[in-house]
Amino acid sequence: MTMTHVATDAAAGSGPRGAEVRVRRLGRAEYEPAWRAMQEFTAQRGGGGADELWLTEHPPVYTLGVAGRAAHLPRVDNGIPVIKVDRGGQITFHGPGQVVLYVLLDLRRRALGVRAVVRMMESAVIDLLADRGITAEGRVEAPGVYVNGAKIAALGLRVRNGCSYHGLAFNIDMDLSPFHAIDPCGYSGLAVTQARDLGITGTTEALGEELVRHMLRILR
Repeated sequence: MTMTHVATDAAAGSGPRGAEVRVRRLGRAEYEPAWRAMQEFTAQRGGGGADELWLTEHPPVYTLGVAGRAAHLPRVDNGIPVIKVDRGGQITFHGPGQVVLYVLLDLRRRALGVRAVVRMMESAVIDLLADRGITAEGRVEAPGVYVNGAKIAALGLRVRNGCSYHGLAFNIDMDLSPFHAIDPCGYSGLAVTQARDLGITGTTEALGEELVRHMLRILR
């Protein structure tokens, strides 16, 4: 694991700006240890200390949010584990070829609400796709990023003591078939897409770095 330190402009203004952000690049990491590390990081946060973005990729796993319903669980036994977690939302799939960006922010210090952070995460993906001439959108009623009605990025957050963790999962170049065994994000028949199918040829690693750059820009 490596860490790159990125400092925002402390004189940039008030409100959500001017707070320090660090980026951790975890490589491919098992889901549960990464989740537990986020919980521990958040539990130990005081009034100071930098916010962090964690960039990673997970082996195949389904995660079920706190509102998750059994009706949306895998309809077939495909050998992929299901982990009940503490983020919002329903069920989703993580696997190789998907960029996962965890957003660990002190929302009180940045004067941000959960909806604002969701819009920021959506905007990072939307802006990345716009750089390649692809129009994408978020949805108030179903957070995430969509291209022509198909979901390309899923979002889920947890806020504890005024600080956020979990984040977004952006499909790059992966096996999408595990999504067919579930109701993605709790929506039956929801189409799922990925960057490769939209003609984007960048690697998962390169697009992950682009996503980080867009998120840092938005956070400044």
